Amino acid sequence: MAALSLFDRAGREALLARVQAMTPASPRQWGKMDVGQMLAHLQVGLRVALGDTKLKRSLLGLLFGRMAKRSALGEKPFSKGLPTDATFKIRDARDVAREKTALLALIERFGAGGPAVVTSDPHPFFGPMTPPEWDVLMAKHLDHHLRQFGG
Repeated sequence: MAALSLFDRAGREALLARVQAMTPASPRQWGKMDVGQMLAHLQVGLRVALGDTKLKRSLLGLLFGRMAKRSALGEKPFSKGLPTDATFKIRDARDVAREKTALLALIERFGAGGPAVVTSDPHPFFGPMTPPEWDVLMAKHLDHHLRQFGG
């Protein structure tokens, strides 16, 4: 997998186009979320990365996060069926158009703002992260869920 980056304009625009292509009818390849829930779920991660949402470190993260971070930030795409922390789960129905607009704005804010807009707070599971690490994590997370719906 080529390194994805939201800080890189071309990489960001490619991901934005994939988000833009999502419709309520986009076919789910795995998992339980529908398209609206997935778009809302992706916003949570970006809000954490931007420092808009503050989450405490989890005990599991304190114990295993550092080891898991290496794998998460590696070249391989995320696997299907990875566990999701309850904070990131979206269970209610969401309007796809509204969630898409909000997600596109967050991606643009993160990517165009560059390292200066990334939080210095630790990731709730992985712990301390540099702006380039946040960038890789956000891009891989976006890619993972866009692939989940054929995008």
